[in-house]
Amino acid sequence: QVQLVESGGGSMQAGGSLRLSCSASGYGYSSNCMGWFRQAPGKEREGVAVIYTSGGRTYYADSVKGRFTISQDNAKNMVYLQMNSLKPEDSAMYYCAAGWYGWRLRSGDFGLWGQGTQVTVSS
Repeated sequence: QVQLVESGGGSMQAGGSLRLSCSASGYGYSSNCMGWFRQAPGKEREGVAVIYTSGGRTYYADSVKGRFTISQDNAKNMVYLQMNSLKPEDSAMYYCAAGWYGWRLRSGDFGLWGQGTQVTVSS
């Protein structure tokens, strides 16, 4: 059973930085990319960033381009999301996910999800 566990969330003032981590453990789920999604109260889940496990291609939502960076350490089965220049509108529960066709940043293309880590940005 594969599990994804996120960590690194917290509270931060606008303009600050946070790094989220996602640890993958276990076997039994096939995927070719890892992604970060977020969901704020009353809003739909939104794709933030995706990285392909092989080759490292990355894709970002327009709202985070230039501020967020997704990276991976395949040897450690870890995926990271470096978030800089945080804004109050970045406040949400952030989820790590594994799936296919990640370039579309669509949650429906991801079949394995972590429990999420909360990010709160105050103005």
